[in-house]
Amino acid sequence: MPDEPEPAHEPAAAPAAVRPRPRPGWAADPVGELAQQLAEVCAAAVHPDEIAAVLEADGLTGEQITERYGRADAFELAAELYARVPRSHPEPGPRPDPWKVTPGRFVLRALVFTLPGFGYSLAAPLMAGARDGYGLPLGTAGLVASALVAWAWNQALAHRAYLRLATGGRGAAARCLQWGAPLGALLAAAAAVIPPGLPGVAAFAAGQALYLAAATVLLVLGRERLLLLTLAPTAAGGTALLAGRPPDALRIALLLATAGGVLAAAAHEVVRARREGKPPAQPALSPLASVPYGLFGLGCGVLTTLAALGDVLRRTPGATTAGAAVIALTLSMGAAEWLLYRCRGTALAALARSTTTAGLKSGAARVLGLCVAAYLAALALLGLAAGALWPDGPPVTAGRTASLLALGAVLWTGLLLQAFGVAWLPALVCLAAAGAESAAAVLRISAPVTAQLLVCTAAAACLLAAATALLSRITTHR
Repeated sequence: MPDEPEPAHEPAAAPAAVRPRPRPGWAADPVGELAQQLAEVCAAAVHPDEIAAVLEADGLTGEQITERYGRADAFELAAELYARVPRSHPEPGPRPDPWKVTPGRFVLRALVFTLPGFGYSLAAPLMAGARDGYGLPLGTAGLVASALVAWAWNQALAHRAYLRLATGGRGAAARCLQWGAPLGALLAAAAAVIPPGLPGVAAFAAGQALYLAAATVLLVLGRERLLLLTLAPTAAGGTALLAGRPPDALRIALLLATAGGVLAAAAHEVVRARREGKPPAQPALSPLASVPYGLFGLGCGVLTTLAALGDVLRRTPGATTAGAAVIALTLSMGAAEWLLYRCRGTALAALARSTTTAGLKSGAARVLGLCVAAYLAALALLGLAAGALWPDGPPVTAGRTASLLALGAVLWTGLLLQAFGVAWLPALVCLAAAGAESAAAVLRISAPVTAQLLVCTAAAACLLAAATALLSRITTHR
């Protein structure tokens, strides 16, 4: 028989392969589940180390990371989480607006800026008599000079007092005002008597100087309501003028009541503020820091004076004082101040939304444009209303309205730059504009309205360019 085949032997068992560690039963993909848990952290991270720090803060040890997730340490695990979760930086949460204010305060300030204008109408008996070569009461030059000195001085004084208020409290501001305000009133009153004029005009100029100094004290110390109360006699007299012609003695009495009231209120507030406690040590403040604010006030004063008296000074036939323009400007200052706050707050919000430099620049330009447009719209409406209520003034034309808006743009943009601490540029631009308009009036180059439109438009363009560049810098908003 043939040999039977040997029975087949079963193959030898293969050596057991090293099996991977089974995953814990509680998670099919522990790293994926951890990525879901830490999705917000991983998406907002700009480097894996940020995620590693969170893992360590949660108390995960190296042994736990190796056992649960099969990774060597927190950094390896963090790198994988960083790679798995796409970047998604969330928008910052809403933040309080540090520049948010209520409009009511600025309506109040608009009133205290405007109501003193009734004083000129009430003082008409003091200005009756001889006239100068322009048909104005003799001594008007001194009255204007006094107002310009007071305007410039009080702008610089207010800046210095506000600095004292910020560094040393109300007591420090009161000490600054108690010496600066009387000195400014004395200088302004002295400027009124240098040119020859009527005694009544000089007396009114002195009263105006005292009022402006005392009003500066109350405004810096935040006493707008008290200032409005002291203006009640003048406001009552202005209302009476709309209904008829009150006696001259009553007019003068109302002016004296306002002057006496505001002086007493300012003195009381200074004494009260000084009693609030000894101020802390204050850093040395150079008076030169306030000089550009005074020069800006001087330039604005000259521009406003030329807007009101330009036609009269040029001896234009039938020319009258453009009081409506001054009334509109003073009334608009309340809206101007409110929009300054809104511009700063809105620009800060635009900065928070911006993710690129180009976005910041376009956002800043948009915010500035909207705020300027809002202010000019308010000024235009006030100008039309004041022109309608001022029958003796020049007619409201498109050219006069445009020149008024150009002047308003210069004033508002200059104030905006000052609010950000840029003082010399608006001061020099306003002085240059005032000088150019004055030269045009003296040389009779063009009509006052035309000169104002051209000069103020150029000045406003310069200031707007500077403001746009300023708002486009991140450091500006810190």
